[in-house]
Amino acid sequence: MSLPPQPAAYRPERTILSLPDTLYDPVQAADFPETILRFRNDAHAATIGLADLDDDAWARHFGRFAPLPGSLEQPLALRYHGHQFRHYNPDLGDGRGFLFAQVRDGANRLLDLGTKGSGTTPWSRSGDGRLTLKGGVREILATEMLEALGVHTSKTLSLIETGEALHRGDEPSPTRSAVMVRLSHGHIRIGSFQRLATLGDADSMRALVTYCLTELYGETPGDEPEAQLLAHVARGTARLAASYMAAGFVHGVLNTDNIAITTESFDYGPWRFAPLWKSDFTAAYFDHQGLYAFGRQPAAIHWNVVQLAIALRTLASAEALAPMVDLYSPAYEAAFRAAILARLGVRPQSEDQDFALLGAMETALAETDTPIDRFFFDWRGGRLRTATQAYTDPRFAAFAAVAATYQPTAPLDHPYWSDAAPCGMPIEEAEALWAPIAAADDWAPLYAKIAAIRRMGEALRA
Repeated sequence: MSLPPQPAAYRPERTILSLPDTLYDPVQAADFPETILRFRNDAHAATIGLADLDDDAWARHFGRFAPLPGSLEQPLALRYHGHQFRHYNPDLGDGRGFLFAQVRDGANRLLDLGTKGSGTTPWSRSGDGRLTLKGGVREILATEMLEALGVHTSKTLSLIETGEALHRGDEPSPTRSAVMVRLSHGHIRIGSFQRLATLGDADSMRALVTYCLTELYGETPGDEPEAQLLAHVARGTARLAASYMAAGFVHGVLNTDNIAITTESFDYGPWRFAPLWKSDFTAAYFDHQGLYAFGRQPAAIHWNVVQLAIALRTLASAEALAPMVDLYSPAYEAAFRAAILARLGVRPQSEDQDFALLGAMETALAETDTPIDRFFFDWRGGRLRTATQAYTDPRFAAFAAVAATYQPTAPLDHPYWSDAAPCGMPIEEAEALWAPIAAADDWAPLYAKIAAIRRMGEALRA
């Protein structure tokens, strides 16, 4: 599990400007009728030295987008292409968001402050560049839950209601509007490289590879920098896919423009937490073929890595790149093993023993109707802590026998483990948390849920 946020001083950056200006467009934020602060993530604001902003200054920077001192003087909408459900789309780019600022944290990582719902850009196509308030609330819930479960995710830094009425086909309309700021490790995605490959822009591709290695991975480019970068992405996306599976999470839209080159998860639209371990469970109502279903996510992400390799063929040979793509599968197996053991809270044994445990677990969960969150809560530490008839099912016998040989990583002395039920995020609860906001502007249930999620994260880290 990840460490809790570590406070640091404010250290502005603008390294994105070292890239050719063919990669972005300067833009302006929309002039919103209102800026009503609804959520500020002070824990992560502290990691970049911004937690001391008062609410007026916060709204000025993250609702009106006054530049942060020493960072970008004007927002930038990045250009990219992407495969969307395996269909190549050259008409993409930041259409309702932009890169607002860059900073460094206490570990010297370069972080981007990107927006969602900040207005139209040259890449908006026919869209209005806006975000619904409900969409912002859902992104808060996704990022908070994933962070607590140890997924390498962007952080929702701010949500500000903007006083406009929006019309959407997938929400009761008119609906309320908002602008969101996310804190992420890099704004570059696989689709950024695909665009340069399609345009045949080798010089910009070379500059982007160098930027990603030096600024995002902190490495000096070697003799084969494209292969060097691809190796990072192959291993990192394998870890990302494994963490999704261990969390029971379905991203919903794993297109190449939604895969960050730093392999950090981001951009949560039709996400879901799978209630049961069913491979065909989908998150997006428009994913009719189940391309990004729960059990197909590792293969889908691997396919995206192959697309990055194809784009990098602009500069490097297939012989140099192919072995890097091949790193994905063994990295996924190792990461899945580690992620499941971490969520179970048990110490690893031999590879064969661990995979026997994982196999027995997947078989039992897939063949029964045991909720994923309930299972990991009950079996934390490798022992059944809650007597329940569900686990008397003989299909759990093999798992129980193997689990009995494991030792817990730590005592279960956090009060969370004495709760009657685990903290989860079924879509029904996400809808229930939105209902009082929509009906009576009551935000208390949402804030209480965020506190409960963070409490679970503390217990898992402990």
